[in-house]
Amino acid sequence: MVRLDTKQPSLAADHIKLVARRLFAERGVDGVTVREIAMAAGQKNHGAVGYHFGSKEALVRDIILDGAILIDQRRNAALDALEADGGPRTIREIVDVLVQSSVNMGEDGDAEGTYIRFVTMLGMTHRDLFIDALQGKWNSGYLRCLDHLRRLMPPMPAAMKNQRFIFMGAALGSVLSMREAALTDTVRDHPVWRSSTVIPHFVLSLTALLEAPAEDATVLNGHAGDVPAIAG
Repeated sequence: MVRLDTKQPSLAADHIKLVARRLFAERGVDGVTVREIAMAAGQKNHGAVGYHFGSKEALVRDIILDGAILIDQRRNAALDALEADGGPRTIREIVDVLVQSSVNMGEDGDAEGTYIRFVTMLGMTHRDLFIDALQGKWNSGYLRCLDHLRRLMPPMPAAMKNQRFIFMGAALGSVLSMREAALTDTVRDHPVWRSSTVIPHFVLSLTALLEAPAEDATVLNGHAGDVPAIAG
């Protein structure tokens, strides 16, 4: 393989990841080739991805970890603070942790970036890869949030709580992805998504979903369902 300019390899690799993340967020991992990534990143050598990361899958794993570690650290730090004060005491506090930890994920002056869209799409198409990349530890903050939610939610079967966690995770990824896309759109204005009330209202809405009383526990027919291991 022809060796690339190695004066600042970390900067080149970081730029490739930033460009790849944007392309993956827009078209999905399967819709982008390593050649397209190299060209979009301004790399004359089309083997740049292989040189810096070894493979496309390794690049995807790196991008996953970049955001997952940041989100997990934010969640754990917020929970540590709440627990040190004797909390969390309300479902809304926990939902706020889940939401606030997943915004402002951008780089280079871009407040929102493309990480949530990337990881939401990846979770639908390559969930096993996503989970494996987390190495069994970079979702600990999310799991701590679920433990607190189980304690604070209204009385209902564990199966119903699990279903609500699935609803919550789906809403978290999709709504924040829509917001992220709108805030990075330079062509049109998006007054709804740019409103300062959007995030507080979303937190309130997710809280209502989790706090709603269980009127008919028989709808689950005794099936617990899968507890989601991750959420954006």
